[in-house]
Order: sequence, then C-alpha cells, then structure tokens
Amino acid sequence: MSDLLIRPTALDGVWLIEPRVFVDDRGAFCEAWHRERYEAAGLPGDFVQDNVSWSRQHVLRGLHLQFPRAQGKLVYVLEGEVFDVAVDVRVGSPTFGRWIGCRLSSENRHQLYIAPGMAHGFCVLSRSALVAYKCTDYYHPESELTIAWDDPDIGIDWPTTTPILSAKDARAPRLGDLRAELPRWQS
Repeated sequence: MSDLLIRPTALDGVWLIEPRVFVDDRGAFCEAWHRERYEAAGLPGDFVQDNVSWSRQHVLRGLHLQFPRAQGKLVYVLEGEVFDVAVDVRVGSPTFGRWIGCRLSSENRHQLYIAPGMAHGFCVLSRSALVAYKCTDYYHPESELTIAWDDPDIGIDWPTTTPILSAKDARAPRLGDLRAELPRWQS
C-alpha cells in the first residue's frame, strides 16, 4: 500500500499530497517527508532548507517567489488552518496568471508541493497557524520577488478582504509590472 496520495492540480508543477496518517488512542503519526517514497511517487524535491512560520488569524503572507534562484516548496501546517495559494507566474506557461487554492490544516494533514517559478502565499483561517515548508534552494534576498496579493489580473478569491499584511506585501507590485523579472516556462 502506498503511503501517499498525490493529486495533480490545474497548474503543472503543483500537487496536493495526502500522506498516510496513523491514528490511535494516543494521537496521530505521519511522515512529513520521506525522500524515497516521495520520489517514487513522482514528486521532485532535493530540499536544502526548512522554514517555520507562525502567524495569527487574518495574516496573509504573499505572494512570494525567488528568481533567478527559484525555490520549489513543500508546504504543510503543523497547527491551525490556512488557505494556501500557488500562482503560475512562469512567462509563456499555458496557465500563466492562474492560481489554485486549498485548505491546509493540522487536522487534514494535507501538503502542497509548489514547483520552482511559482508564487506562493497563504492566509490564516484559524486563531493562529504554524506553517512549515521545505525549500529546494536557500533563501536568497537578492532573488526575492513579491506580487500584490489582491492583483485583479490574478483574481484570487481570498477568504478575507482586509488581511493583516507586512509593509512589503502591502506595497507589492502587480504581476504585469514584473513581467521582465519573472521566470520563463519550460515544457
């Protein structure tokens, strides 16, 4: 029996992952990452850095990416619930500017893999949330790009209209203003 259920999404390079969870009267256990099993299931990921983010309710982080030092990310929630979003910002992609969103929580234990070249963001739905993500490249501030969370050309249906934002996220440019700085799609 496979330990993973991996579902492709409408965006090439973004997968929803349901790890196998073992539950008994003591609680629950699951493997958040097992290189051989994930690779056998078709998921790429030579991860080099793990990040953990704690945020309170209504905080929205994103939309973030790095380029040219692009990062793939495996995102999951250790505590609480978030609405997690990936946006295809790879110039030339058939799904350029499109987004997918899903609820990730400590209850459903789902994960989202987001390929390099995609923008990522999330909004906290619970009182607080502890979000973990593995990255395929190190944080590189000179490569960091931020896209407006409320860019009408993307049209994300966020679960809030008045999120709590960082100063950087609040003044982020629209996707169309960054086109020359974005990654290129490779089929």
